[in-house]
Amino acid sequence: MLLRLNHVALAVPDIEAAAATYRETLGASVSQAEALPEHGVTVVFVELENTKVELLEPLGDTSPIAAFLAKNPKGGMHHICYEVADIVAARDHLVASGMRVLGNGEPRIGAHGKPVLFLHPGDVHGTLTELQQV
Repeated sequence: MLLRLNHVALAVPDIEAAAATYRETLGASVSQAEALPEHGVTVVFVELENTKVELLEPLGDTSPIAAFLAKNPKGGMHHICYEVADIVAARDHLVASGMRVLGNGEPRIGAHGKPVLFLHPGDVHGTLTELQQV
C-alpha cells in the first residue's frame, strides 16, 4: 500500500528563520512561504533529491501547529507523509484493520494539491501519519 516517503513535516516557530537555515547554512533548495488558511499553516518546502522537508508555521492561534508549538516551543517533527496509489482504498483497508482516520474520514486537498488523510498517532506507534495520493 505505501509507495514512498513524500515528506517529513517540521513545526517551526519562525518559518523565515528555518527556511534561511536550510537555504543558507545547509545549502538546500527552499520554496517561497505560502499561507494555507484552510489548514491553518504557512508552509515552505525544502526540496531534496530523494524527498522533501515541509516546514510548518501556525497561521493564527487556532492552528494545530500553534498547539504543537505550545508543547514544543523550539519546534520539532510534526508528522511523516507516505504516498499511496488510491487514498480511498487505503483508507478503507486501514479502517477495516482498526486504524482511526482523523477529521471526518474523507480525503481533503493538502498542501501539494493532492488528496490527503491523517491517521491517529496512537494507531501508528506515536507518529502522526499523513497519506497522500499520487
